[in-house]
Amino acid sequence: MALTIQERLKDLRVERGLTLEQLAEQTNLSKSALGSYEAEDFKDISHYALIKLAKFYGVTADYLLGLSEMKRHPNADLADLRLSDGMIDLLRSGRVDNALLCELAAHPDFVKLLADIQIFVEGIAAMQVQNLNAWVDVARAEIVEKYQPREHDQTAYLLQAAHIDEGDYFSSRVHKDIDIIMEDMRQAHRGRSDSAPKKSVIEEMKQDLEEVASFKGSRLEQWLLIYCKQNHLPYNRLTEEEKQWLIRIGSKSDFLKSHTTQRGKKRK
Repeated sequence: MALTIQERLKDLRVERGLTLEQLAEQTNLSKSALGSYEAEDFKDISHYALIKLAKFYGVTADYLLGLSEMKRHPNADLADLRLSDGMIDLLRSGRVDNALLCELAAHPDFVKLLADIQIFVEGIAAMQVQNLNAWVDVARAEIVEKYQPREHDQTAYLLQAAHIDEGDYFSSRVHKDIDIIMEDMRQAHRGRSDSAPKKSVIEEMKQDLEEVASFKGSRLEQWLLIYCKQNHLPYNRLTEEEKQWLIRIGSKSDFLKSHTTQRGKKRK
């Protein structure tokens, strides 16, 4: 789920709370160039601009280019990270999304999540839970002896329900922790290239078909419009020369030739 160069540049600018105009003033790069670096049809970024923006944001050039997920620690010693062999093998295996794993671990509430897991795994709260349950048992025995409640008495059920199941309790805590983290991550991913589109496939297809149906042009021009939509090419940004080249290529299609011929024939 690595970010594109455009998304990295835009995220860094937004984190600083800068507009394109303000960024241009502070970096001495043109607003139009900076805007093109963040645009969907981004093509290239000059070496000068790359170094300039990397220094300005305090990140590595490799991070901006998507070659690394490390913004500020390009020469971090692996030994200092105290990772196990199993963890290193996992990160190198490609079986998990390392970028997503790093995003999860860097979340402010991840420390709380690990703390709750550690408390349960290491049995840190086991004695306290046992003491609470023992106190409930004593209170229950005293009430039963004093009031002699019936077999299905609500008070007896209440005292029994007051018992704390350590596994259920910490599973609930961990569930809440991870729900908060996942929702924050989901919000952060909205609009990114690796996120699900806001419109469903059916809605997009319906919109495309309606646009093609109302499009005034030749059969080949209609084909070009559909081709652009299928391949996410901006039809309106194509030059006339580019359109003509694509139409010439499309005209060589046997499918289009036969379809166009059939339309011109009268039924017998």
